[in-house]
Amino acid sequence: MQHVKQLLSLDGRTALVTGGGGGLGGAMALALAQAGADIVLFDLHAEPMKQNAALIEEEKRRCVMVTGDVRRVEDIERAVQTVVTQLGRLDIAVNSAGVNIRKPALEYSETEWSTIIDINLKGLYFCCLQEARVMKTQGGGRIINISSLTSENGLPHRSIYGASKGGVTATSRILAAEWAPYGITVNCIGPGHMLTALNEKYFATEVGEKIRSQIPLGRFGVAADLSGAIVFLASDAAAYITGQTVYIDGGYMINPC
Repeated sequence: MQHVKQLLSLDGRTALVTGGGGGLGGAMALALAQAGADIVLFDLHAEPMKQNAALIEEEKRRCVMVTGDVRRVEDIERAVQTVVTQLGRLDIAVNSAGVNIRKPALEYSETEWSTIIDINLKGLYFCCLQEARVMKTQGGGRIINISSLTSENGLPHRSIYGASKGGVTATSRILAAEWAPYGITVNCIGPGHMLTALNEKYFATEVGEKIRSQIPLGRFGVAADLSGAIVFLASDAAAYITGQTVYIDGGYMINPC
């Protein structure tokens, strides 16, 4: 039986993180690097990835940046191929690229529907496909998709986002069943109300305070709160876990209010 430290070690492994220029994506990539993995960051723009890449390199891990759009299958193929050609193999994939537009359902446009669904669901789906093709030839791997508590809870002004994340959760379960014979596990992390640079003004409002009051642990989540779960699901310690969603929400999902 392996020692628990060995089970959680990612030494010698490689990971692709989509949305690698973001606060949450960057934090998860850094956590994987701290556990021993080399990283490929994939995002729409290079500039946001540079700071995250620098933090990874401070951990003495290799980091490669790939610019591209998850809405373009050819860009996804290029990112996955970069992992293989530059790092040798693909052991872990974290699909965290995503977008949200908050507004009442009656005010959404068709263009906004397409933007959110194409990035959050279509893009993630085709990332999974390209990643699994490589992992299948290697004899296994870990795919971790970023869902949301909106896939379970009816939160106002997030109807399209909730639809996309509900699709992520359902798709992940199906792919987990389909790819289990290849040694590929597929799980989700469902972040709760996470405080980032993009939403700190929103959370500072009266609405934000009401949300915070409904979180049993009494605070919003921060990017570092995802670190333990991402390393665990990527490691050998989670070898017998697939098709599951781990909610990291400070207890929000269990609050009856």
